[in-house]
Amino acid sequence: MKRVLILIIILLNSVTLSLAKEIPFTQDDRDRLIRLEEGLKAVNQRIDSLDKRIDGLQGLMYVVIGAVIAQTIGIVGFVLWDRRTALAPAIRKNKELEEKEEKVEKALREYAKKEPRLAEILREVGLL
Repeated sequence: MKRVLILIIILLNSVTLSLAKEIPFTQDDRDRLIRLEEGLKAVNQRIDSLDKRIDGLQGLMYVVIGAVIAQTIGIVGFVLWDRRTALAPAIRKNKELEEKEEKVEKALREYAKKEPRLAEILREVGLL
């Protein structure tokens, strides 16, 4: 039994020693690594150029958004200015008509003091 164990141990040691051989680094392996490094450099250059393009597009996007915001503010300002200038004559005319109405009512009341028939009509209408 001891002999079998010793034989198995010797066989296992010889198998592991044969598998543990060092693999030599050949010239082809070196050339492959050089080509791989060059390929990675090219890929990195492409990525860098893509980053520059994205930065340029980002700047353009900021300009476009700024222009849209400026146009929106400009339109709102124009609408407010236009509304104010369009309503100003109507407001002025309304004030003039109110003042004339007050004058006419005052004149009618004064005349109604002298004319009883007019006073009666004004009371029916609700002006006196």
